[in-house]
Amino acid sequence: MKFCAVICEYNPFHNGHKYLLEQARERSGCDRILCLMSGNFTQRGEPAVFDKFTRARHAVENGADVVAELPAAFATAPAELFAEGAVHLLTSLPNVSALAFGCESGDRESFLSTAAATLNETKEFRSALKEGMRDGTSYIRARNAALLALSSDVDEALLTAPNNILGIEYCRALLAADSKAEPIPVPRVGSGYADTDLHSDFSSATALRGALRDDSRAAKKALKRNLPRTVWEDAERALFPPYEEAAMCALACNAASGIAATPDCSEGLENRMKALMKSNPRYRDMLEKCVSKRYTLSRLKRVLLQNLLGIAAKDVRAWLQSPLYIKTLAVRREGAEEILSALREGSYPVLVRKSDALLLKKDALACFALDARACDVYAALTGAVQNEYQTVFVD
Repeated sequence: MKFCAVICEYNPFHNGHKYLLEQARERSGCDRILCLMSGNFTQRGEPAVFDKFTRARHAVENGADVVAELPAAFATAPAELFAEGAVHLLTSLPNVSALAFGCESGDRESFLSTAAATLNETKEFRSALKEGMRDGTSYIRARNAALLALSSDVDEALLTAPNNILGIEYCRALLAADSKAEPIPVPRVGSGYADTDLHSDFSSATALRGALRDDSRAAKKALKRNLPRTVWEDAERALFPPYEEAAMCALACNAASGIAATPDCSEGLENRMKALMKSNPRYRDMLEKCVSKRYTLSRLKRVLLQNLLGIAAKDVRAWLQSPLYIKTLAVRREGAEEILSALREGSYPVLVRKSDALLLKKDALACFALDARACDVYAALTGAVQNEYQTVFVD
C-alpha cells in the first residue's frame, strides 16, 4: 500500500481542500490518502474552529483515508519547524511515496531546484542572510531575499507567495531528510490564502472562519456553497472560545524567562510584550502596539500560544531529532485494518487507543504529554469534553 501525504490544518475543511485531496489521489496514483493535520491549535496562533476529531472526521468524509495528528510542538511553530516536524513523522513511514500541497505557481522541478538552492549556503549567501536579518527581517524572508539577490535562476514567485513559501519548506525538509517521497504541487483554485472576501464556491479558510462567526443569512448561504455537506451540517457547532483572555492571563502570570524560551521569542521580545500589556491589557490592543517589521502579527500570536501551552524551543528542536509516534485521529472504516497495518510498518508506534501510549518513552512521551495538555486546554476553553486517546472510525 502506498500513501500520498497531505500536511494540513483544515480550519475549516472547505471545497478547496476537497479539490486538493481529489488531485492528490489522481496525480500521485497512490492507494490511500494520509492527512497529517494540526490538532486543536494552529500555526496562526489560534484555537481551531472545530476540535481535531471533528476536523479529522470531515477530512475522511470528504476524501482522506486516514488522518494523523501533527504534534502541537510543530503545529504551532514557525513555517520551517512546522514543515520539518511534519516531514520528520512522514519519513518514518516507508510507504509514504508522495507529498501533495497547494501552491500559487510552479511545478515539481522548480520547487525542488529552489529548495535545493536554499540548502546551498555559500559564504556569500550566509553574509547576505546575516545582513538581511540585521533590521529584524524574519529568517525565511531574509533567506529568500538573499537567494534572489545571488541567483538569477530562482523563480521569485516561489519565494514570495504564501503557499509557495510553505511548499519550499516542505521540499527543503524532504531533501534534508533524504526522503524518497515525491513532492506534488497542486495549483490553488479560487481565492488567495488570506483573501477575506466570500466567493461562490472556493473561498479561503480565512474568509470562512469569518462567516462562521456571522449569523447573517448571507453568511450562511455562502458557507453552504463553500463547505462540503458534512462540514456545513456542523457549521452551527463552530467554536470561538475566550482564548484571547486566557492567552493574556498566561502572559501576565508566566515569568519572562519562560516566555523567552518559546520557539518564536527572541531579542527580548518577552520583555516588550509584558511591558506593553500593562497599558494595553486587551489581546488585540497589545498585539497592535507590538507588531512591527521585526515582529509580525502571526509571530506574536504564536508566542502567546506557545507560552499558554508551555512549549519550549529546546524541546521542539530535540523532538525533531527523536523517534516519535503516529497518533491517528480518524480512519475510514472500510479498509481500516489494512490502513493501520500499513502505518505500523513504519518505525514509530501507532497510537490508536489508550493502551498504545504505553509504548512511548523519553522524548516521544514528553511530546505526547504536550498534545494531551493542549487537548485539556482546548476542552477548558470550549467546555467540550474530549478523549485524547480516541480514534474516530468513519463510515
